[in-house]
Amino acid sequence: MNVKPIYLFLLILIISFAVPAVAQNNQNFSDIRVDELTDAQIQQFVNQVESSGLSEAQLEQVAQARGMSASEIQKLRQRVDKLRASSQQKGLNVPSKKDSGRDSQKSKSLQSGRNYGYDVEDYDESNSKVIDSLSYAEKALTELKSKIFGSDLFSNKNLTFEPNLRLATPRNYQIGPDDELLIDIYGYSEASYQLKVSPEGTINVPYVGVVSVGGMSIEQATARLKSRMSTIYSGLRTGNTSLSIAIGNIRSIKVILTGEVVKPGTYTLPSLATVFNALYSSGGPTENGSLRKIELIRGGRKLATLDIYDFLLNGQFKSNIRLQDQDVIRVPTYQTRVEVVGEVKRPGIFEMLPGEDLADLIRFTGDFTERAYRARVKVLKNTEKERRIADITSDRFASYEPSSGDKYFVDKILDRFENRVTIEGAVFRPGQFELESGLTVGQLIRRAEGLREDAFRSRAYITRLKSDLQTELVSFDVSRVLSGEAPDIPMKREDVVVISSIFDLKEEYNVRVDGEVQRPGQFNFAEGMTLEDAILQAGGLKEGATSKRIEISRRIKNSDVLSESATTAQVFQVDVNQDLKSATASFVLQPFDIVIVRPSAGYTIQQQVKVQGEVLYPGIYTLVRKNERISDLLKRTGGFTAYAYTEGASLQRTGAVAKDTSDFEKRVELERLKQFQRLQKKTSDTLSADINNEETLRNDYVGIDLTRILKKPGGKEDLFLQEGDILSIPRELQTVRVSGEVLSPVTVVYSKGKSFKNYISNAGGFAERAKRKRAYIIYANGAVESTGNFLFFRNYPNVKPGAEIFVPKKPEGRKMSAGEVVGITSGLASLAAIIVALFR
Repeated sequence: MNVKPIYLFLLILIISFAVPAVAQNNQNFSDIRVDELTDAQIQQFVNQVESSGLSEAQLEQVAQARGMSASEIQKLRQRVDKLRASSQQKGLNVPSKKDSGRDSQKSKSLQSGRNYGYDVEDYDESNSKVIDSLSYAEKALTELKSKIFGSDLFSNKNLTFEPNLRLATPRNYQIGPDDELLIDIYGYSEASYQLKVSPEGTINVPYVGVVSVGGMSIEQATARLKSRMSTIYSGLRTGNTSLSIAIGNIRSIKVILTGEVVKPGTYTLPSLATVFNALYSSGGPTENGSLRKIELIRGGRKLATLDIYDFLLNGQFKSNIRLQDQDVIRVPTYQTRVEVVGEVKRPGIFEMLPGEDLADLIRFTGDFTERAYRARVKVLKNTEKERRIADITSDRFASYEPSSGDKYFVDKILDRFENRVTIEGAVFRPGQFELESGLTVGQLIRRAEGLREDAFRSRAYITRLKSDLQTELVSFDVSRVLSGEAPDIPMKREDVVVISSIFDLKEEYNVRVDGEVQRPGQFNFAEGMTLEDAILQAGGLKEGATSKRIEISRRIKNSDVLSESATTAQVFQVDVNQDLKSATASFVLQPFDIVIVRPSAGYTIQQQVKVQGEVLYPGIYTLVRKNERISDLLKRTGGFTAYAYTEGASLQRTGAVAKDTSDFEKRVELERLKQFQRLQKKTSDTLSADINNEETLRNDYVGIDLTRILKKPGGKEDLFLQEGDILSIPRELQTVRVSGEVLSPVTVVYSKGKSFKNYISNAGGFAERAKRKRAYIIYANGAVESTGNFLFFRNYPNVKPGAEIFVPKKPEGRKMSAGEVVGITSGLASLAAIIVALFR
């Protein structure tokens, strides 16, 4: 039995039951209100989810376990989908639901037995992976909650508040039991003592006796010791001898932290520790603890109140008093907390003291951002029965006092301009301009440095916003407005003036040059462009081009559409100089002319063929005449070797596969070529071609009879050679291959006089589905001969060395279903009944 999947299932089950229990002491998401979240919070949540690779199932499980209601989860899903859709419309790179996570295949539900793409076989690590997924989910959901300002101060590992034990002894330091005093006497007399304070607060000074110093400051202890030791060291009275006291090893003290502290209890700290040191040791205030009314109690009375905001906002350590033994630090619950979201520099939850107003709250947030709407702040307040919304204008910020539970929203300013107009198109400086009082279209054009030379002056238009935010077009005559013949048009906010170019209003003009030029193609037309100019833009004439009878075809603009013999194009034939210098007036082109440069008469590039196999000098040969034949080429190769098999010689003629050939025809042709190449494989590896790719060159194997060609050179079978032909003379083949629908496809040694059926018998005979009457043979030279039928007799082709016998397969017939059998039987019975009735 495989216990690994069961192990993982039990682990997930235990964690699932543990989640609600932990939620009581950990994160609680029951207070998340999706409707009150800003787009920035949703975006941050999406980023956290995408980076962690969580699935929706994992996220929803943790959210439900942590107290988030199903309705809020549904709202959150809708907000995320809406944010993704709007971001994609704006062209932002926000991962879609399909692409979310590090890998969509890795983000599986907890029930699937896989976590982040790891197999359940890795059960030794599955517990940590499941716990990691829960922590990632909690972290993502935590982004939806506003953070309490200052709550992470004492959890920051880079900020420890450890007391500095290497500083000089403070003059107001109170000496206590277990402190070590370093007493130095210098001047006329020199001595040094290292004395420890007893539990009674005394030290025993040599030659002086017991001196009480407990509870004294360093200054007080110095004065008392100087008075007592002056009886021994008289120089202390006259000033010739000096006395110095410092603290060596300091004592430890015990302080008590109580109230809303993460880890309340009694702490042993150095006697130089302050309130901040004690708070750091205890983990700081809890989520319900106050950060602004931390009390220091000494001897049963409140000695000071610590406000951590003084340190967070101003860097000051007010009331950060040095602790004494048995001091009590109490962190009460907060009284007033409010939340600020939106366009402030530091959104979050802030604690307010009595007398502080909204202006102080905005100061706590670091003030508004640059895109904040400062004129009004929206607040959601809690009443005794329900919630209500209120707007606070900027003139009330300094007098409005926040209440506990308030949530303030600072919106963005509108993405629109109150005084903007735009001009686009054929002006020298298009762009946005300030809308001043009385600005008109003519003045705006002049501000844009005027019209360009290609401006279309007869008509332009203004895109204008109506009062209901719908757009309308206002057209005008540019030239008449600028000349004063037509009234100038006053501009309005967000008007967009568009002045077209004459080039935008007509088809792009070009000419085309094809034929014997270096770079044929289309070229931009220019006024006065000549034939020679177009040829030069095409890279000039090729070596084989003729400068005579260059053809130019031109469009007909007013052809008679009712005439059957209407002219569709106008054609000119022009001669130019070879150096493209015009001796006479050049031929001027018009838009959309097509120039064709033809090759020179009699100009022919070299054509080459290849001879391979059993000849004395195989290789590539250049054709010297247009009527060069196979026999002529063989004379140039020096003749055959002793092993040449002329009956198996073949001519390979290459050409592109026709685009209109059906898939079936291509498969048949490629299968035939594969069979022929298999036969020719012993001759040369160069015969192999990539025939599996239907877009590669097609090899046309011509079945030639080289023996007859050599007997009668120049005859009908002695073919003219073409560019790319490959003449192959194989080595004599001594085998015959039998394949297809036979019991055991095999290669058989050729035996003269052996019949077609004998070779079939060597392969075990015909298979059950063999199509005997369509069996055929492929000879070594590529020729194919099939089985023939005459009356009741079947004629099989002769077998030659190197041939392949192929037996095709019968097509599979479809068996009739039971319903079809019943239908046919019923039909025949009905027909029989009708015939019987007719006879009667």
